[in-house]
Amino acid sequence: MFKFFGRMKTVVSSELNAMLDKAEDPVKMLDQFMRDMSEDIREAEAAVAKQIANEKMLKRKANDAKALVEKRQKQAEQAIEAGNEDLARRALQDKNEHESNANSLNESWERAKQDADTLRNKLEEMKKEYQEMKLKKDSLKARAESARTRTKMNRTMSSIGSDDSKRGFERMEEKVMQYEAEAETSEDMSQSSRSLDEEFEELNNDNVDDELAALKKKMGKE
Repeated sequence: MFKFFGRMKTVVSSELNAMLDKAEDPVKMLDQFMRDMSEDIREAEAAVAKQIANEKMLKRKANDAKALVEKRQKQAEQAIEAGNEDLARRALQDKNEHESNANSLNESWERAKQDADTLRNKLEEMKKEYQEMKLKKDSLKARAESARTRTKMNRTMSSIGSDDSKRGFERMEEKVMQYEAEAETSEDMSQSSRSLDEEFEELNNDNVDDELAALKKKMGKE
């Protein structure tokens, strides 16, 4: 499990390219990688807790054995002072047996403590790597989303500038120019169709304007 987690640092980068090549969704796959890492950490925490409990149990037994050795030593001394050598001998014999057991338990505890410390360090490394991969995952997800957006925009822009769009736009422009030409033609035709009476009427209107201007000048009303 620890070995698997250690490989995950390189898996995200290498697998990302592979996923893109296979048209897989890198965002979903990265989320799955993080869930797998999180599950590994939970399993590692359970293993560390179990090892720590085992270490504490061995430490307690070693301490109990050591305390019993010290107790039998004092009892042997007490028996000697009381002049009871037989009792002192039996106390020393029992002390020696418990002393051997205490030494064995202490060695087991030291090994268990070393293993627990190693597992604790590895667990901390796993958590640190998890946080680093989480930051990298967020960055990769942002890059993936940005790439998707750019691709979508580029496809939209390419469709706007396609030949079909240009030709359609040009046809509409020609249509507008045709409408303008028709409007100018109709105006010219309207001008040419005026009667002689209309032209003379316009001329008379010009004379009236001149006469009105002369009258205002004479009356000082300019």
